[in-house]
Amino acid sequence: MDVESSESAAYPGSGNMQIPIDLFGSKEHHGLPRGTLAFADDSGNIVYKVNRHNSSPKDKKFLLDASGNVIFSIHRNQKGSWKCYNGESNVEAEMVLRVQRTVKKLNRVELQVFYCGERSNGGEACDLIMRGSPCMRSCGIYKDTEIVAQTSLMYKLHQIYASRGKFRITIFPGTTDHAVIVALFVIFLNGRK
Repeated sequence: MDVESSESAAYPGSGNMQIPIDLFGSKEHHGLPRGTLAFADDSGNIVYKVNRHNSSPKDKKFLLDASGNVIFSIHRNQKGSWKCYNGESNVEAEMVLRVQRTVKKLNRVELQVFYCGERSNGGEACDLIMRGSPCMRSCGIYKDTEIVAQTSLMYKLHQIYASRGKFRITIFPGTTDHAVIVALFVIFLNGRK
């Protein structure tokens, strides 16, 4: 009896079951310069990093994979809007998504996400909505009424105050590309500005 069939026998239906994925964000990871925002899996392996190349403007960030390859470039525009492009591009044909801030309050921000290109719904309605508090590193990403991902600070037992330096992103199964969710969270952190 192979492992897969024995697991299915022990846990009926477990062959098709998908579980949420957690990524842990912090600016303190071994092997990275201090202050570099990185996201690790549950084993502590770096999956994504956020950088700003020295030659690039302050309003431009890059989402890198573990090898240092640029996945997305994130450009902050005026009046609470962002554009995300494939790789280091800034050509409209390479735009993956655009984000517009719709609510900006002291402790609450709401962003609307519009996919571009093939993934676009073709209408004026947004594809995803992000709501939460950037200063508390907590938000939910929703598609219609379904939750796609959520973030929260890392609390420990008997801890009164949670450091804002470490947080978790939980990505629910069957939703969207993990790199897109991480890029959206990077935008969300800058959404209060």
